[in-house]
Amino acid sequence: MIKRKKELVEYARRLKLASLAEHMTEIIHEAQEKQPTYSEFLFSCLAKEVGERDRKSFLSRMKVAGLPARHTLDEYDFNRTEGLDGKQLRELRELTWMSRAYNLLLVGGPGTGKTFIASGLIYEAVKEGYNATLISLEDLLVCLKTKDVSRHAMKTYKRIMKARLLAIDNVTLYPLKREDMLLLFKLVNALQEKVSLIIIANRGLAEWLEELGDEAVAAALLDRLLYCCEVINLSGKSYRLENRKTIFSNQT
Repeated sequence: MIKRKKELVEYARRLKLASLAEHMTEIIHEAQEKQPTYSEFLFSCLAKEVGERDRKSFLSRMKVAGLPARHTLDEYDFNRTEGLDGKQLRELRELTWMSRAYNLLLVGGPGTGKTFIASGLIYEAVKEGYNATLISLEDLLVCLKTKDVSRHAMKTYKRIMKARLLAIDNVTLYPLKREDMLLLFKLVNALQEKVSLIIIANRGLAEWLEELGDEAVAAALLDRLLYCCEVINLSGKSYRLENRKTIFSNQT
């Protein structure tokens, strides 16, 4: 019996059924107790292996998603921010817009929930089995500039190119150089109609791009970003200021 168990473990490993190989003893013990039919036993074994693979795949996607600690849209407070109602958020969480490679543009002042919404949608996509990631514009540009000389940057770039949903944060916080805009244009052009983008901005893209002084490139980039795009304008008080944390307990 012991020899047969060892052979079963070895076969499971050779077939790359890691979960079955690891839990073979308890699987056999459970089968001896419950006496399932052949089909029930086979189903149980395969379900255990598939379940473990799905769990590891989810954890792997979460690791590269780059999400902040708070990213669960169930916690979204509709009373604090205007611009997105419950029905609209439910539709976004269904992710049907991703199947058509639609983009989202989240515009609003600091603390109005832009990054939280984007992170929540990234999380929903990861749960559904998609590769998805959140990255700041600054980190994205560093990646694009150094991917040919940095292994870390190339790894990040490959992760971006494999994503079905890419959220770019802090897009309008600082002006771009023409070189930066061309790199961003090249990426957006390569991803168009293949990947859904979430653009997180403190102000309108047109106003921001006008500062670059290159009308042709600015117009081309804006055209691609806003094609098949839902623009959501968020307004309200800053969550961070309303929930400001202090050192002393008696301080408000």
